[in-house]
Amino acid sequence: MDLGLTGKWALVCAASKGLGKGCASALVREGVNVVITARGAEALEATAAELRAFKGGEVRAVAGDITTAEGRTAALAACPQVDILVNNAGGPPPGDFRDWDREAWIKALDANMLTPIELIKATIDAMAERGFGRIVNITSAAVKAPIDVLGLSNGARSGLTGFVAGVARQRALASRNVTLNNLLPGPFDTDRVRGMAAGAALKSGQTVEAVLDARRQLNPTQRFGTTAEFGATCAFLCSVHAGYLTGQNILLDGGAYPGTF
Repeated sequence: MDLGLTGKWALVCAASKGLGKGCASALVREGVNVVITARGAEALEATAAELRAFKGGEVRAVAGDITTAEGRTAALAACPQVDILVNNAGGPPPGDFRDWDREAWIKALDANMLTPIELIKATIDAMAERGFGRIVNITSAAVKAPIDVLGLSNGARSGLTGFVAGVARQRALASRNVTLNNLLPGPFDTDRVRGMAAGAALKSGQTVEAVLDARRQLNPTQRFGTTAEFGATCAFLCSVHAGYLTGQNILLDGGAYPGTF
């Protein structure tokens, strides 16, 4: 299927590895020019070199912290126009809500709610003027099925979800072929999942691999998702074929969520 994206420009946040990299990879393969951002310059440049080898769209790398005004300004300046925006940021650490002070909450909100909103605000009106725009926010399956130790993530990402639900339904945007959707990853083979497994292993006395195997067995698919699968879904949401799909939360979790709705 031709996704109709050749020559479009995309800004993909936190794209040096994991789910962000999966999205950037899929878009480049479809002929999209991408600006990728991340805080770690070395890993970002390595990813940029890997993406350029696909010989798809142009790849520009901008190292910086997207949660700061300076980081957002630099990333946006590198993108001639933002036709596609993929919001992404690492999730806040797990823990007990009794231990989180105001600073911890503000940090979580900045990364997982306020930064995406600032980037949406900076790009969405120009999308509407051009008659095409795709915004995909990478959130979490915890938005649909909260995880008790991920209260910071539950709160911040749920706030973004509510905001997007309203904006996506504005007629001035939807009628101009601008869509906003959220991708909710369940267990994927990423550094974050492995990092949380390492913490669980330390507490239980098990090996990290044993913890990971146990989590795989809990999933109906008996495995973790791949970043390539995630990226392919993102690319479709960005495509010309997805113009009638907006304001939705797309859950990718291998069937782990047990509900009907």
